[in-house]
Amino acid sequence: MSEGNGKSDVSGGLIQLTAKDFKTDQEVRWCPGCGDYAVLAAMQAFMPELGVPREQLVFVSGIGCAARFPYYMQTYGMHSIHGRAPAIATGLAASRPDLSVWVVTGDGDALSIGGNHLIHALRRNVNFKILLFNNEIYGLTKGQYSPTSKLGKVTKSTPMGSLDHPFNPLSLAIGAEATFVARAIDTDRKHLTTVLRRAAEHKGTAFVEIFQNCNIYNDGAFDFVREEEENRLYLEHGQPVGETGLVHDEHAEDPAHAFALSRITWETRGKVPLGVFRDVQRPTYDGLMAEQLAAAVEKRGAGDLGALLNAGDTWEIG
Repeated sequence: MSEGNGKSDVSGGLIQLTAKDFKTDQEVRWCPGCGDYAVLAAMQAFMPELGVPREQLVFVSGIGCAARFPYYMQTYGMHSIHGRAPAIATGLAASRPDLSVWVVTGDGDALSIGGNHLIHALRRNVNFKILLFNNEIYGLTKGQYSPTSKLGKVTKSTPMGSLDHPFNPLSLAIGAEATFVARAIDTDRKHLTTVLRRAAEHKGTAFVEIFQNCNIYNDGAFDFVREEEENRLYLEHGQPVGETGLVHDEHAEDPAHAFALSRITWETRGKVPLGVFRDVQRPTYDGLMAEQLAAAVEKRGAGDLGALLNAGDTWEIG
């Protein structure tokens, strides 16, 4: 690989990468008709726009159907453990600021066992992107209810209906002071690509919820917006938000504006907002950490790891 988003030909020149360059030799193993295929295709087509060499791109996933993503992207990647992808991505982004780090997760992986890792990554504003595939079900483990399943949802694990009130992922992210929050749907590739582009440009944690259909265990969950375009409310900065009386300000420092938009739902308004809800600037965790380390070195000099490990009381065993 050469510098820039390209590869060398035999003459040493650069060839612009294409979507094909981001496809692996692995068989894509999702159920036929799964919405994940559309998201994967959009991501592979979008990657060449970043201008980032493949060896500087990393996809980290947890457990679930969405977690297969790293296998299908011709970049570096890690299929990690359940709910811990944000924690692993935090360490990677903090230690390697030259990388473009992406987390791919699902509603179960991110909002159940991974809930604490998610909210702390968002509040810290670590420089990576989180794509949350929301299908309102546990697909990989065969159809149990998830943290975003509707109240009363009948599944194998809730045969009489779920008693849990669901999370609103956007409200959760905004409540955690995320600096970039957006939503897209799997069937609108043009708009999805626009949202991905905006997320990639953001310095800090970018959180993108993607409505994704699980046609096996929760088919049609989002048909009211996937199939009915008139029910989509596309957000545009500086423009009125439907008939709400609000003018969208995605750069508002107070998260109350974005939070209010996140509460507009099909159930409350018969519309679903799509696009960027919030995009504000705040120092990143990894940037602040680098500044602290530089200040410490300037004040005390470079550290000696060997001396540190052998400092104080030491003893030998055996």
